[in-house]
Amino acid sequence: MASNARNLTAGDATARNPAAEPVAQRPPDSGTADAGRPATVRPQERPPGERPAERTEERTDGTGAPPPAGSDGLTAAFAAPARIPLPDASGPRDAPTRLIAHGCWYPSADPSGTRLAFICDRGGVPQLWTGPADGEPVRLLDDGPDPVREVSWSPDGRWIAYTTAPGGGEHTRVLCVRPDGSDRQILAGAEPGSSAHLGCWAHDGSAVTVTVAVPTGPPAPASPSGSDTTSGDGPSGPGTGRGFGLDLGSGLSDGRLPDHWRGRAGETELLGPAPHTDRGPALPSPAVTVGTTPIGAPGGTLTATAFGDGLSAYLVDPDGVAAPVLIAAVQDAATLRVCDLSRDGSLALLRRGPRGRREAVVLRTADHVTTCVLPVADGDPWIGSFSPRADALRLRSNAHREFAVLLTAELDPEGRPFGWSTVAAREGSDLELLRYTRDGATAVLAWNIRGMSDVEILDPDTDTGTDARPEEGTGSASRHISLPHEVVTRVTDANSRLALALSGSRRRPGIWWLPDGATPVRTPWSSRDEDAVPPGRPPVRPVPLRPTARDGLPLNGWYYRAPGRAPGEPAPCVIHLHGGPEDQERPVLDPLYHEILGRGLDIFAPDVRGSSGYGRSFVDADLGRGRFAALDDVADCTAHAVLAGPADPSRLAVMGRSYGGYLTFASLVWHPDLFRTGVAVCGMSDLATFFEGTEPWIAQSAAHKYGHPERDRELLRELSPMTRIDALRAPVFAVHGEHDTNVPPRESEQFVRAARERGVPAELLTLREEGHDFLRADNRRLFRRAAADWLQRHLLG
Repeated sequence: MASNARNLTAGDATARNPAAEPVAQRPPDSGTADAGRPATVRPQERPPGERPAERTEERTDGTGAPPPAGSDGLTAAFAAPARIPLPDASGPRDAPTRLIAHGCWYPSADPSGTRLAFICDRGGVPQLWTGPADGEPVRLLDDGPDPVREVSWSPDGRWIAYTTAPGGGEHTRVLCVRPDGSDRQILAGAEPGSSAHLGCWAHDGSAVTVTVAVPTGPPAPASPSGSDTTSGDGPSGPGTGRGFGLDLGSGLSDGRLPDHWRGRAGETELLGPAPHTDRGPALPSPAVTVGTTPIGAPGGTLTATAFGDGLSAYLVDPDGVAAPVLIAAVQDAATLRVCDLSRDGSLALLRRGPRGRREAVVLRTADHVTTCVLPVADGDPWIGSFSPRADALRLRSNAHREFAVLLTAELDPEGRPFGWSTVAAREGSDLELLRYTRDGATAVLAWNIRGMSDVEILDPDTDTGTDARPEEGTGSASRHISLPHEVVTRVTDANSRLALALSGSRRRPGIWWLPDGATPVRTPWSSRDEDAVPPGRPPVRPVPLRPTARDGLPLNGWYYRAPGRAPGEPAPCVIHLHGGPEDQERPVLDPLYHEILGRGLDIFAPDVRGSSGYGRSFVDADLGRGRFAALDDVADCTAHAVLAGPADPSRLAVMGRSYGGYLTFASLVWHPDLFRTGVAVCGMSDLATFFEGTEPWIAQSAAHKYGHPERDRELLRELSPMTRIDALRAPVFAVHGEHDTNVPPRESEQFVRAARERGVPAELLTLREEGHDFLRADNRRLFRRAAADWLQRHLLG
């Protein structure tokens, strides 16, 4: 087994005697692509079930404390994850309280391609299910109450790895279970205050990569007697290092910043940058020299900045035979994910960095040398892969470009790239999903065309019929898949077939497979289109609108017309603003929209500057002081809905979630006479208190978007809705999840409290057992009905 990925998890005599360790051999068919590459890491074997030696000091409460920085300022790795067996939690072959209008998403296929693991909410909460692609019955593998986020079936078919969010909050853990529901266990993230994220499997299925996040911020200072500094933040309460002793009574921050922000050397761009059209790796001819910033050798290679989470990526054996192997460790990082391993385990492809500044990193696992760093696009975290012989790297990247494309580069024996070329690109469209089949020969690409998906398959140079066309310079032919619905959210390889997760304006999320490689067929356990909503009122298909901002910037959005109104009849309208800011409004069925439309209210959902899907310059147009222009965009889009659409100017509301919740709070005080009311969901009201209470990885991304909380304090004060609270006129309804550590609940609480103190009607709905996303069916139903009731009362009453 010396030539495959088991080298990383199975010990042998030479592993216990490094001096005698030979160079790892390559498989007979691997050629010379890795000739001279250092041998992969081989940890010592340990008895099954025995906990590996910790790499950190132990606290008295049993949690792993971040290791101290060495004299050279470098950071050691954090505690290796420990397997924790769990009781069997598989459920019946069908949910006892099945929701007819359920969603299925995030498919992952077994090696044969005949069975799929997937997430489904037919039981009222997103859970792990399996079923045949072309038949029933399906089976529930984990009937626990914690929502499932991601799923991955091992290449050897023996395990299914998945992530859950305990209590519906933002911290996650990684689990494994057998396909028959047995041997369920926690692989990582069980320690209090930690979080774990799922990475790729080794190609032989012997181990799975996980990233363990351990908070490195300081503990919360003692609060004055009788004061409430936690405000029901769930995981952000005492002992997690998230609270910072705010005076919630005033609604404004006292100006004190956490110690880990002071003196931080990060840069914040306050003006939108020039268009991203510089020459770079998107151009096919010249080779590109990229930086080789070191990352994550054991013992640390990155200088600690005393900010953010400590992240350690491990290769974990679900069978528990071998100890976890450290792949990379970084301190004060926003994200770190292992996206692929070479077949022999000698190379790892990592994705790191905060939103807007993601990077692909190629790391040699034996000596932890970084051989390549290249910017990659936001969005789907699975950014690319190695070729089967590890002699090429394929990436979804927008390096030096406005839009993401498919880039490839050959790799030399040391794992260094050369000869970058563009395999596929579309003018004005982002490549948002990339998947290679297991043999590495065929690429599946999903393009984002103004919010709609187009799926393209690049086959090897074979006769593909009249639909195929050669892709210039690739030796491949391109064919397109006709989709029954507007948006693809995931593509997975099912042996010789493909499986797609689809959403659309008239259907719930569902999984479709391609038995002939060309025509999508709905899996029988996904909701039928006719069951998407209760009978009698079909979903509304939106129409695109193209507003123009006051500074001339073209904007986009989708207008939903309430059923039963005559063409041109003025109607009350809700301006709905998405989160992010880098999210994009897509034409998919939203039960919230369906509820609001059923009350006789129109909806206009625009993409203001800062949204994705329209190029990097558009995403960056709201950086720093550009945020003021984004606030103007809300008013300009509202005016367009009135002038170009049927919106009634006297009956307008604004609503949004997350960043859209911030825009809602801000629009009510920046444009106080424009809207009759507002509904803010998980929104920020004071950017200073937001930075003091949010997750460190969120803070890193937010500093790039909004401004640094110390150097740009005045800008953040100007941008904060609480600063202009005296201008508030319209009633406001705020909604928040009690376990939200992304935007802590205090952000809604302080705005509602301040509104009431000024005599403005304001209410707050706190959803129990929810975080930043509302995932439980009963809570989602409560939320959308309460929001629709509020809007109906203020726009039609």
